[in-house]
Amino acid sequence: MRKRAESDAETYGYILNPSQKFLKALIEGLKRNEERYGYPSCPCRLASGIFEHDKDIICPCEYRDPDVEEFGACYCALYVREDREKDGIQVQQVPERRPLNKQQRAYNITVGDKTKTSTSTSTFSQESLDIKLRLHYCKQCGYVVFREDPPYTCPICKAKKMFAEIKTVTTLHGL
Repeated sequence: MRKRAESDAETYGYILNPSQKFLKALIEGLKRNEERYGYPSCPCRLASGIFEHDKDIICPCEYRDPDVEEFGACYCALYVREDREKDGIQVQQVPERRPLNKQQRAYNITVGDKTKTSTSTSTFSQESLDIKLRLHYCKQCGYVVFREDPPYTCPICKAKKMFAEIKTVTTLHGL
């Protein structure tokens, strides 16, 4: 887990948190979440255990790059901008960037007039979970994704904030 995080940090020009004690706790949290859910969700956020709900908080989460760019570190402070360490600048508290509706899915899921806990193994329709998947493309390289929100950084060309929505037209046959 640590090697994976180190490799990712190096790729993006970050470093891992310089506090070895704090870093060890974060890596252990990632390992525990991977064992628990099958994916390494952010150890500082509550995961639902449902991949579709948690994919935005799988480490490195979708919010890491904008957090590091704006605050010098990601939400859990695993990834830190290298200049922060060199200049001896303390990592400041990073506000939660994850939208409230996505956070709420980790606490409970409302289906009709019943509330299910996040540990439920029931399968829910996208409509009942209020998930609105849309097509997005990278204006830099053309990479296309089908998800709620576009990624901050394109996984192909690494361009930041370059996604636009593809508007689709639905036709009903026979009407």
